[in-house]
Parts: sequence; structure tokens; C-alpha cells
Amino acid sequence: MKPDNHSGGFTLIAVIAGVLGVGFFSAKAVMVKLAYQYEIDTITLLLFRMLFALPFYIVIATHKSIVRPVKVSRKDIFLIILLGVIGYYLASYFDFLGLQYITAGQERIILFVYPTIVLLLSRIFLKKQINRYQLVAVLITYIGVVITFYPQISSPSLSGDYLSGAGLVFLSATTYAAYLVGSQALIPRLGAARFTSYAMIIACISVILHYVVTKDFHLTGYPTEVYIIGVLMAIVSTVIPSYLVSYTIKIIGAPNFSILGSLGPVFTIALAYFILDETFSMIQVVGALVVIGGIFVLSRQKS
Repeated sequence: MKPDNHSGGFTLIAVIAGVLGVGFFSAKAVMVKLAYQYEIDTITLLLFRMLFALPFYIVIATHKSIVRPVKVSRKDIFLIILLGVIGYYLASYFDFLGLQYITAGQERIILFVYPTIVLLLSRIFLKKQINRYQLVAVLITYIGVVITFYPQISSPSLSGDYLSGAGLVFLSATTYAAYLVGSQALIPRLGAARFTSYAMIIACISVILHYVVTKDFHLTGYPTEVYIIGVLMAIVSTVIPSYLVSYTIKIIGAPNFSILGSLGPVFTIALAYFILDETFSMIQVVGALVVIGGIFVLSRQKS
């Protein structure tokens, strides 16, 4: 898929949608860390997120099917199932597991490798060239992220738990990157909203099946805060950003959107500072400004 080009490059709407999507997704790590304070296990927390989100996706998918029917081939169905399982079931599950062992800030810097994975997968499987704007933007944003998280990564604890958490989050980054690349084959034909709804319904079903196989339906008795966090994760960090991301990919393509994702660590730093009392220093401010500079370089790309 070739991204749509408007006004010689990115449209302002696409950039804003992508940034908002990244910001809302970034809030998820902080919410997960908050929920873990109430002694809830990973798959149950993920189930709450998906159960509260599922009705929205069903309604939107039904509406799209009625208003603008589209023929879906067997190949499309297979890809939707595959991407739904990979992108929002496995990626979320690995991420939630990893957050048991590392901080929200550490999770973000590890998860940030996905832009590079997207570019590499797009080059290998879609034969997309990596242009100089993308290379420069990736370099600048990586430098910004390293500066931003230098206080945390300069002397990380290399315990078994830390390595396990880091490995799980890296798997999350890889599966999410594969989802972004694969989605480019379906979004043009199905539309961003329809594809997102179908893929997320599959992801929700996958989480429900996982829970049914491994748990005993103990969904009551948790503190009220757990359910509030579950609803917020479902709406603010799942439903809304999933559609914003698909729309952005439709306009500018997965490789370019993946670089916008470099703003994720910046958002997480701010949220972790205000909500989780994690440190926020001047060096992190400098790093955030460098990351924003990388986004500016990318936005100057010509069609």
C-alpha cells in the first residue's frame, strides 16, 4: 500500500491523529502499573480491558457492514484473524506480563524499538525503500529517547525478573510491528474503521478464550478502582487510539506512523511523573525536545 499524499506530504489531521493515538496508547502502561497495586493477575486485567472495549467494536463493525457492505474474501478473513491475534492479543499480553517486572519508563524505551522493526519488515516483505527523511527521523528520535531515559538505563538492574520483563516487552514490540505492517494490506480495501473493528473483535475473543482455558471466572470482588481502570484502559487506551492509528496508517503508511510512535516515551514520562511519582529531570526535558525534533523532520517529508 502506498500512503495517501496530501499537500505534498503529511496532512495536519493525520499527524494530529497519530500523535493523539500514540498519547492515548502510552497511558496504558501507567494504568496497568496502577492496577497491579490491587493484586490482579495479568490475564484477568487484560480481560477487563477487552470486555469493556468489545461492545464498541461490535457496534462500529455492524454499522459499517450495514452502511457500506464490502466483500471479504477467505484470505482477508485469515489475515484479519492473524493480525487480530498478533497485534492486540499477543502484543498486549506480552506487554502486560512484562510490566510486572519493569517500570513504565523502562517498558516504553524497550517498546520503542518497534519503529525500526516496522521499517525493516516493510523493507523485507513489502519491498518499501527507507528514505533519507525516515533514516534521519529515526536517528534523531532514538537519540532523544536515549537521552530521555538515560537516568534509568545507565545502571539498570540485570536481575532475572528485569531480563524477563525486558524480553516480554521486546516480544510485544515485535508483534505490534508485524501488526502495523500487515494492516497495510487490508486497510485500503476494508477501510480503517472496519478493519480495526474486525481485528479488535478477534483480539477480544482471543483474550476471552485464554481466560476461559486458564481461569475460573472470578470477575467480582476486586476493588472499585480496578474496574474504573479497566474501563479507562478500554476506552482511552484501546478503542479511541486503535481507530486513530488505523486512520493515520491509511494516510501516511505504517513506516511513517511508527516514527510518530517515538513520542510515546515522552508521554509516558509525563504521566509516570504525575501519577506514579517517577522522576522527571531536566535531561528528560531535553530528550523530549529532541524527539519532537525528529517528528518535525519526518513531517517535512515530501511526497
